[in-house]
Amino acid sequence: MQDVLTFIDGKIGRIRLNRPKALHALTRDMCSAMLDALVEWRGNPTVKGVVIDHAEGRGFCAGGDIRMLAESGAADGAEARAFFYTEYRLNHYLFTFRKPTVAFMDGITMGGGVGISQPCRFRVATENTRFAMPETAIGLFPDVGGGWYLSRLPGRVGHFLALTGARLDGAECKYLGLATHYIPHERLEEVKARIAERPDRTAGILGQASVTPPPARIENNLVHINRSFASNRVEDVIAALEADGSEWAETELATLRCKSPQACKVSLRLLSDGAKMKDFADEMRQEYAVATRVVQRHDFIEGVRSVLIDKDAMPRWEPSTPEGISDHMIDTIFAPMPDDEEWTPLSTDGAKP
Repeated sequence: MQDVLTFIDGKIGRIRLNRPKALHALTRDMCSAMLDALVEWRGNPTVKGVVIDHAEGRGFCAGGDIRMLAESGAADGAEARAFFYTEYRLNHYLFTFRKPTVAFMDGITMGGGVGISQPCRFRVATENTRFAMPETAIGLFPDVGGGWYLSRLPGRVGHFLALTGARLDGAECKYLGLATHYIPHERLEEVKARIAERPDRTAGILGQASVTPPPARIENNLVHINRSFASNRVEDVIAALEADGSEWAETELATLRCKSPQACKVSLRLLSDGAKMKDFADEMRQEYAVATRVVQRHDFIEGVRSVLIDKDAMPRWEPSTPEGISDHMIDTIFAPMPDDEEWTPLSTDGAKP
């Protein structure tokens, strides 16, 4: 499997994303290869920890195989469901992995890249980090655990990120807790080598290499964010931004009006539910149900057409306004899957039911 390299380096397992032309976007085969490696390493007493990084290029991981998902969604959706099923098992397995895990988010970290970095015990940002969950632009929603992670950020920052797809730099990731450490790019290889030699000292090694990041720009906008994004209703968020009248609010309002209204409503519902979840497996089970339905709806297929295929930046959303989306429509998207079709986690011993 050349799109992802899995190997043992000293006393650690290494997962190295190796699909640079696609900014290391994940395929189902890549997710399966990572999952198989983690299962093997979990039971291998000589492997004391896991490091996840990328081989080359400016992206850690830009997301998933969106074109495939759209093509599948326009057909019977089977391939899309299989991808989500495997990807979410990987996300959950990392979340429950008992050995130390380190993700080096050195570059673009979006969508699927968030899903394999946020479950890790240690998450390293650099001056190259560009973190975002931009799914509402293509009619999707912040999945791979987004309902869990974003709902647990300070104030209403997670809701702001989910709706607008705003990009964060490494300093902002560290400030918000999305990253546990901020280390200059030039020191990463040295840090990885030291961890491979002494994984029992991972926390200390990362701490010693860390530097004080630049000021987090998002800190200056927290008051605006917490006020304007306070509601779980998209209509209220738009009204609050209109009432704000500041240059910041005008910019975010223009951004929000380009997003899929359906995706925005789904995202706010996801974060509202996610904040109450007690078990990450329950979060992934719900996200799987939502994802399998959303990829077969008009807005996702249209969003991918507009952003990735025709690239005209003129999506025709249906319905075109939040007011046109009923609570019943959202309830239908969030309905549990039939028992024989629902997502299940891989057991912690690696056995596949």
